[in-house]
Amino acid sequence: MTSGGSSGQASGGDRAPSVDPRGESLPATVGELRASGYADRTVKQEIAANAARRLADGLPVVDGLVGFDETVLPALETALLCGHDMILLGERGQAKSRILRSLVELLDERMPIVAGSEVNDHPYRPFSPAALTVLAEHGRDTPIAWVARRDRYAEKLATPDISVADLIGDVDPIKVAEGRYLSDDLTVHYGLVPRHNRGIVAINELPDLAERIQVALLNVLEERDVQVRGYSLRLPLDLLVVASANPEDYTNRGRIVTPLKDRFGSEIRTHYPRTASDEMAVMHAEATADTVDRTVEVPAFLVEVLASFTRSLRAASEVDQRSGVSVRFSVANYETLVGAALRRALRAGEARAVARPVDLGQVLAAGLGKVEFETFEEGREAEILARLLQRSQLEVFRARMAGIDVSGLLSTFDEGAVVETSDVMPSAELLRQFDRIPGFAAMLAALDVHSESRELAASALEFVLEGLHLTRRLDRDAHSGGVRYSGR
Repeated sequence: MTSGGSSGQASGGDRAPSVDPRGESLPATVGELRASGYADRTVKQEIAANAARRLADGLPVVDGLVGFDETVLPALETALLCGHDMILLGERGQAKSRILRSLVELLDERMPIVAGSEVNDHPYRPFSPAALTVLAEHGRDTPIAWVARRDRYAEKLATPDISVADLIGDVDPIKVAEGRYLSDDLTVHYGLVPRHNRGIVAINELPDLAERIQVALLNVLEERDVQVRGYSLRLPLDLLVVASANPEDYTNRGRIVTPLKDRFGSEIRTHYPRTASDEMAVMHAEATADTVDRTVEVPAFLVEVLASFTRSLRAASEVDQRSGVSVRFSVANYETLVGAALRRALRAGEARAVARPVDLGQVLAAGLGKVEFETFEEGREAEILARLLQRSQLEVFRARMAGIDVSGLLSTFDEGAVVETSDVMPSAELLRQFDRIPGFAAMLAALDVHSESRELAASALEFVLEGLHLTRRLDRDAHSGGVRYSGR
């Protein structure tokens, strides 16, 4: 899963050539299309049939979602199979936009339209004046074009400044200047919704759409007509309409007009990952911090710390839970660790880039602005994040190191050892501060470090030292050059 609403739209673009993916010629006229036996069905019937085929083949209707198998996916599959328009409700970063955009894969690869149509007129049932004129003139020889599935999806981020012209259309002054009358349907420049007739229209953050625009949208979807500059325009559109909203906006502020709410046949609730393993799976799947051609490794115990950190924020009373803590927060933290490890490896000339606990300081610095706090916590944001991150490290340390004998390592510090580390210190330099580490093999095994890599060993050692400090068995002194551990 992943995350939240984003702006943008997919427009019609260039029409696909009249060749299918296998290189075979596609029908070029209405007569050829009828002779080919082309299935005449609505877009909802088309999507339902393709969804049913995927389910029968044992595939999910939407790929790439984590932790939704028993919650969101069943509701989504049901809505698609019964042909419902739908609204996804959830806080930011709950994969709402990903679900919306993935629906395009349930469309056929190519769709025929009357050639030149601005509103994807069906060759059998055109409704625009231009297409009707062409069909009346050419009949079975009316040329058709084929539209690719990617051009049948439109997405719009709802903002208060959106107008009826943006979504539905308006009079084109250039066409009027060319001599057409205002009452002529041919003077209309169609908006986003009609231009994606026979496709999918997605509206992110629907409650932010002005109520008068919602009413205009309802008219098009339900009544099939709309008034443009004083005259009614008949638009019998064939659409799957999907939308996203925050539950707080949807249920409490009531900013979606009641008739439009009723237009959506299914309401689907999304959620954050419900287990730490799902949170970690999302991080691994979504992280894209591979800006250079070099492998960077984040040890499993640090990934667990990041997952625990996010989950603790979602339960913290100091955090504004109405805005939520996005999965993107976890992903960005993972990417920050990758970047910090890469920076150290490049500066130190290390062959292997491995994240270390000391890099978690970069996570705190980068993540400070990504979490909304309650107003009474103003000024304490950094302190709260640091405390919760330490708590997460302690939680993972206790779970991982339960039953592991660390007395030998502690005795080294009792004898006066002092160990320093920093986010730029090479791994070899950190390890050289010990002649030997009693019981280190058992510690590495507990942390799932089975490689002889000194970079992984250094990361594990740092984690153990920090855990011993958090359990009050070592002193820790942070300074501008890094961190110093010593006996109590």
